Amino acid sequence: MDDTLLALDCGTQSLRAMLFAKDGTLLHKVKIEYEPYRSPRPGWAEQDPELYWTSLCEAVGTLKLEAREAFDAVRGVGVTTQRDTLVFLDRAGAPARPAITWLDTRKARTVYRPVWFKRLAFWAVGMLEAVQKTQKECRASWVRQEQPEVWARTTKVLQVSGFLNHRLTGAFRDSVANQIGHIPFNYKKMRWARKGELPALLFPIDRGLLPELVPAGTVLGTVTADAARATGLPEGLPVVACASDKGAETIGIGCVGEDMASLSLGTTATVQTSSPRYFEPVAFMPPYPAAMPGHHNPEVEIFRGYWMISWFKRELAPAEVDEARRSGVPPEVILDRFLRDVPPGSMGLVTLPHWGPSLKMPGTKGSMVGFGDVHTRGYIYRSFLEGLAFGLREGLERIEKAGGVRISRIGISGGATQSGEICQLTCDILGRELTAGETFETAGLGAAAITAVGVGLYPALPDAVAAMVRHGRTYRPRPAEAALYDQLYRRVYRRLYARLKPLYQEIRSIVNYPARASDED
Repeated sequence: MDDTLLALDCGTQSLRAMLFAKDGTLLHKVKIEYEPYRSPRPGWAEQDPELYWTSLCEAVGTLKLEAREAFDAVRGVGVTTQRDTLVFLDRAGAPARPAITWLDTRKARTVYRPVWFKRLAFWAVGMLEAVQKTQKECRASWVRQEQPEVWARTTKVLQVSGFLNHRLTGAFRDSVANQIGHIPFNYKKMRWARKGELPALLFPIDRGLLPELVPAGTVLGTVTADAARATGLPEGLPVVACASDKGAETIGIGCVGEDMASLSLGTTATVQTSSPRYFEPVAFMPPYPAAMPGHHNPEVEIFRGYWMISWFKRELAPAEVDEARRSGVPPEVILDRFLRDVPPGSMGLVTLPHWGPSLKMPGTKGSMVGFGDVHTRGYIYRSFLEGLAFGLREGLERIEKAGGVRISRIGISGGATQSGEICQLTCDILGRELTAGETFETAGLGAAAITAVGVGLYPALPDAVAAMVRHGRTYRPRPAEAALYDQLYRRVYRRLYARLKPLYQEIRSIVNYPARASDED
């Protein structure tokens, strides 16, 4: 068999090991599911890092048994993982405590109090509360403050990617394109922040506790003898630095330049592009490091985006979820009947999908406006999806405005793309053509393409993308639906936040939810 590539995708709820051919064909996949987190206290979301590793070992071992010929032809392995989940290791390389995942809401005490003139400057640009809030979300600061005995034993603080790369290679190295989260990373210069730079002040983690960074698409080490015994991988197999799950999805959908955008309909819904330029679609929110060396991924996200659909399935559609399980299909396929039965625009029920506050809108809440006696579960479901698509359209327009670009192609990926109805609804709201990838495993394909470059199968990432990424179904806006949605977007959705903001502030002043950040503890 010709050369193959192994992609390992460690997500919040599962780990997938995938074998891809050199042309991007998915040859075989093994998926290991697990609970997304444990919550020993309200608001905590922790996971045993060893679960990620044992799941990787099980997945790779099963893959070897089920697809031996393709497995024996593997030229390299690449790891893509969830973002902003921190692992704390002791001197022996063992977890010093459970990993704190990106879903965790605990708060550290303030570590940086700007002097008066800087405080005034932050306030003047509307970023004072963001500076106060974001530093409290540093998981490392919380461990240092609340578990000093654990912090004293901690010798490395890693993303999940760095942890798994270390287990495979024995080296404390990770990709630049994985450094997304509450860590002292300088996004503009794409390196660890230096003393006195704002990220180092907000997230004070000693440089010696952090991994060495290497560009995506380079070999960061090889599989050790211990890792070979644990996984079944051949000793000496190259391990290539890849990118975070969203960054890998952007590559896996074919987005390597400013003319294309990647929509990810995942737990966090995002829209991003790849650019050699640094620009901020949301002021003071930096673009993330991209898998393309020297490039950035300007991104707008809707935190807890398609998590809203998970909430809907759990709270309002358990019967449909059970039906999907019995039928062996994704729940979204069963829920498509709601989308077929409810007209576009949901009879005026409009959702503002801010179920999780952002740094620029720390006091915002989710809202549904326009309820009437006609509205049932199906209307709520469709309105959720319409609100998320409105938010992604707004993000796309922010990227175009900030970058001075016109995006002519849009790729769509993520769990919700299993529903053609959701894809068409999103297409109608954006008013632009969308293309889905040939494979649902877009992040895995992106990691495989990056790995292919790292082991020399292609000279550069655009070449790998041209050879490996193929698009499947194309969605085109339906004129009547697109016109209706355009009216709702411009005349209603775009005005909702400004109209509701004073009420959000009043609610927050009464119940203190979302909790107000301050530098007084």
